[in-house]
Amino acid sequence: MTLETIYSHEDTLKMLDSLFREEGQWWDQFYGDRNKGIPFFKDSPDENLVEYVSGGHITPGRVLELGCGGGRNAVYLAQQGYAVDAIDISEAAVEWGKERARKHQVEVNFARSNIFDLSLEPGSYDLIYDSGCFHHIYPHRRVTFLELVNRTLKPGGYFGLVCFAAGAMGAEITDWEVYRQRSLRGGLGFTEDKLKSFFSGLQLIEFRRMRQMDQEDALFGEAFLWTALFRKN
Repeated sequence: MTLETIYSHEDTLKMLDSLFREEGQWWDQFYGDRNKGIPFFKDSPDENLVEYVSGGHITPGRVLELGCGGGRNAVYLAQQGYAVDAIDISEAAVEWGKERARKHQVEVNFARSNIFDLSLEPGSYDLIYDSGCFHHIYPHRRVTFLELVNRTLKPGGYFGLVCFAAGAMGAEITDWEVYRQRSLRGGLGFTEDKLKSFFSGLQLIEFRRMRQMDQEDALFGEAFLWTALFRKN
C-alpha cells in the first residue's frame, strides 16, 4: 500500500491524528514528576464514583477505565470487588497504577495502549469509566469513542464521565479551531448541552458539577469538572 494515501475512513482518521503531537511521549513527561502538586495525582477516587458505588447505582462487575492515569479510580473499584481493566496511553502512568495496586494489595489489569487500538469483545463490560479522557479526545475521534463505549458495554451497563466544564476549565474553542491551531490547548471545555448531545444515545441517569474537595480529603473533587452517569438501554 502506498504511504500517505487514503483508502478508507480509518486512513483519514490516522492522517488527522498525525497533525498533532505524539500523545504517549507528552503524557510520559507529564506523569514523570509525581511531586508536581497536580490535584488528581492524589491517591483518592473521584467523589462521584464513590457516590455511584455507595448509592447502589452500579454494582460489582467488569469495568473498563479509559485514560486511567495513576490508577486511583481503578484501585478503588478493585477494592470494591470489581474486575478492572485500566488503559492509559502513558507507560509512566500505567507503572504508577501498578505500584498503587501493589500498595493496596488489589489486582487491576493495567495496560499501556491508545484506546483506539484496543480489540475488545462486544458487550463485555458492566461499567466504562472515563475521568479526564474525553476532553483530550480530538474531535475527529469522538464518533469512534462513542462506538467503543456502545459496542463494549453490556445492555443495561453504565458509562461514567468526568470532564472539563466550559466557563470553568478547558479551552473554549470550536472544533474547527482545534485543527487550525493543531492543538486542544490542554483539553476542551464542554457545555452541559454539548455533552448531553454527544451522549444522547445513552440514558442519562445523573448530570452535575463535581463537588469541591480539599487536598487532604479522602476523595478527589474539583468544581471545574462535570460528572455524568449514563446507562445503555
